[in-house]
Amino acid sequence: MKICIFAALAAALTVSGCASVVRGTTDKVSINSNPPDAAIRTSLGHSCPASPCTVEVSRKESFTAFAEKEGYKPGSIYIGTNMSGKGAAGLAGNILVGGLIGVGVDAMTGATLDHFPNPALITLVPVEAPGESTKAMVPPPAPPSKNNSARPGV
Repeated sequence: MKICIFAALAAALTVSGCASVVRGTTDKVSINSNPPDAAIRTSLGHSCPASPCTVEVSRKESFTAFAEKEGYKPGSIYIGTNMSGKGAAGLAGNILVGGLIGVGVDAMTGATLDHFPNPALITLVPVEAPGESTKAMVPPPAPPSKNNSARPGV
């Protein structure tokens, strides 16, 4: 019986732990564009000359990613944060082993959070070619009917 309790306690200590220690305080976010090879920059100051692009950011910071490519309108996507399953497990480990101090550290560092969407996809829309119009084309007027007769006396 003592061996079972010891084994369960050892397993709990191995799996649990402060999310800050187990997961770290930064997250790698992959940013893609359609079409590929667009220049990527973020509201946090990161940039890549061409997608796909991976940036490392603080787990607690939300940001916007921007994509630009010649012949396409610029595009952007908001990348937020939310608590992940792994982050929740680290938080539960704090409750079991680390106590309130570990919970406070994880809350301050954002270690329980993940970015979403990750990977992120920015779809770019082609720019109109000169002379093209997005207005609906108006059909030409119908030819006059053969059954129309001219008014007498005119």
